[in-house]
Parts: sequence; C-alpha cells; structure tokens
Amino acid sequence: MAVPFSYNIRNLLVRKTTTLMTASGIALSVAILVASLALVDGLRAVFDNSANPLQLLVLRKGGNSELGSTVSTEDFEILRAKSGIAIDRGGQPLVSQELVNVANLPSSQNPKGMNVTVRGLSPVGIKMRNVRLVTGRWFQSGKREVVIGKAVSDRYPSARMGNHIRFGKGDWEITGVMDGGESVINSEIWGDFNQVSADYNRQDSSSSVLMRATDPVAMDALQHSVEADPRLNASTITESAYYQSQTALGAPLEFLGILVSAIMAIGSGFATANVMYATVVRRGKEIGTLKTLGFSEGSILLSFLSESVLLAGFAGVMGCLMALPLNWVTTGVGNMMSFSEIAFRFHVSIEALLSGLIFAVVLGTAGGALPARAAARKEILTALREA
Repeated sequence: MAVPFSYNIRNLLVRKTTTLMTASGIALSVAILVASLALVDGLRAVFDNSANPLQLLVLRKGGNSELGSTVSTEDFEILRAKSGIAIDRGGQPLVSQELVNVANLPSSQNPKGMNVTVRGLSPVGIKMRNVRLVTGRWFQSGKREVVIGKAVSDRYPSARMGNHIRFGKGDWEITGVMDGGESVINSEIWGDFNQVSADYNRQDSSSSVLMRATDPVAMDALQHSVEADPRLNASTITESAYYQSQTALGAPLEFLGILVSAIMAIGSGFATANVMYATVVRRGKEIGTLKTLGFSEGSILLSFLSESVLLAGFAGVMGCLMALPLNWVTTGVGNMMSFSEIAFRFHVSIEALLSGLIFAVVLGTAGGALPARAAARKEILTALREA
C-alpha cells in the first residue's frame, strides 16, 4: 500500500523555515531560467513581426546587413522594372530604395548615448510596412524632418515630439511618432530618402532595396531573376530570413541565463539533497513505524521522493510568479548587425513557464532520489532506535 500524500504535505508544513529556504533557492534558479527564455522570446517576436513573407531585401553581393551594403541608383532602376513586383493602388511598383545609418542619442540610462537606426525611405517604403502614426504627421520630402518609433520616444528624453535631434550634417525636427507594433520599426528613426542621402553623401546609392512580390511563386522567380542578372552586383534574402538571422544576437544572452540557472541549480540540488538527508535522519522512528505497519520499501521511497518533488514544484511555481512581472518590462539590446539598439518587451510565454516547472521537478527528483533511497533501505530496528 502507498503512503498517503497528505503525510508529505504535513511534513513540509511542519518544517516551514527549512521548506521556504530550500524552495527560495530553487525558485531563484527557475526565475532566472524563465527570464532568459522570456528575453529571447521577446526578441524573436520583434524580428518575426518585422517581416512580410512576400518581401525581398536586395543587398550588395556578399553583404549580410543593410548597414554594410551599397546598391546603386542605376541598379535600383533595373530592379523596379522586374516582373512579378506588386503594385499599389496608384499603379506604382512596391519597390523602396532605402538608406540605413545610425544616430547617437543620449538616454537616462546611458548619458553618453546609444546608437539608433536611421532609415531614409520614400512614401512607398512606408506603404510597405505595417505602421501607423501615434501622433503628429509624416515627414515631408526635401525637408529635414523625421518620424521616430514609439520605443525611441519612450527611451530617449531628447527624442520627443517637436524636439530636434542631431545626426548627419545638422538638426532634424521630429514631426511624428509611429507605432509598428512589436517590431523593429519602433526602434528606428525615419526620414526622407533624398534628404538623408544628402546628409551622408550617398546621393548615388542606397543601403538596400525592399521589393514586394505579387505571390510566393512570383517571389521565387523574382529572387532568381535578381541574382542571375549580370547587370546587378546584388544578392537577395527574404525579409523573414533576414530578420530571423538577427535573432542570433539573443543566443549569447539565452546561453548565459541557462548557464547561471544551471550553476544555481547544482547548488539548489545539493541543498535539497542535504535537507532530505537531514529529514531522513530526523524521521528515523517514523520510517521504522511505517515499515512496522507494513509499508514496503518502494512505498517509502516513493513517499520521500514525492516530498522532494512537491517541494521543488512549489518552488517552481514561486519562480514562475517571480518572473511573470517581466511581461510588462521593456528593455533594449545592441544589435551587432546594425550597430544600434533594439527595444523589445520580455515575453513570458506558457512554454517558458512550463520549462521552468519541468526544470524545478527535475531538480527535485535529482536532489531527492538518493535520500529517498536511503530512507527506504533503513532497517526497522535501526530506524526505531534513532532519535
């Protein structure tokens, strides 16, 4: 017969101080693990939401980022004439010539400033994105005006509606704030392509060309056409693949979080084992009594192991609750491909919470296995003689 589960719950409640101390160590390990997963999930969501599956990014051949790429105006005109390109309601091809650079803006966290992506584009480029104005108006062609992303406005005191920011050859007036949802758009500054190009002495070239295909079949054909054209020194990558490649910047952060969690888990595992061994010694008479009443070694082993898992499960729930408030935290991380900051919100997903709970249960099982075995193998007379 099995030892009643209520017996394990009662024992944990009796040892409140020890239970809470041990649970706190495991909970902290779980919270760090869930936070690491939430960080990467949030970063991945930003890049996933930035891409349109029918859009193609054209870069210089061999280039892997917009910042380090150059596409000539002559090449842009050739690209605009390609077949398979979608058109807007006015009959204009959805092809956007864009220039990408960075501006340094001071923030409250970093007075020396952080790099923010500056994108010069035309009205066609705006149409190709899922973006809306929160306040103000769009920049006008030929003027030193910019529209900033919502995250830029929130994170940089100098970047406010009506203010001026300095990059390129002078000051630019902020005429609006845009919201692209959970995407990189919120971390960018947009201005007129011709004006931004003039400031960076790039009138004859752009960083990239964004193209939208009419359908998936046309997109494959368009991609092949661009790469096979001998007039172009260009390579192509789908917008989805381009932003997916940038999620790699979260890998070191995820690895660091998991490493810290693992190191803390080892300590928590030893603490759990130590507590359970002490419990076995202290409850020797109970173990002897259970055996006298006819409970088998397997039942006693399962009872003590269940107690360890129950303790770890409780700690796992504590750790998940500790990490849950991160859902309302926005932070930023440097993007090594654009040399600028990407703002994102932690995303504590169901998968992350389940991973934390499983991690805690595994930890409780590993820490309680040997003490449970020791309890089960105690001789009746030896157990009854223990204090």
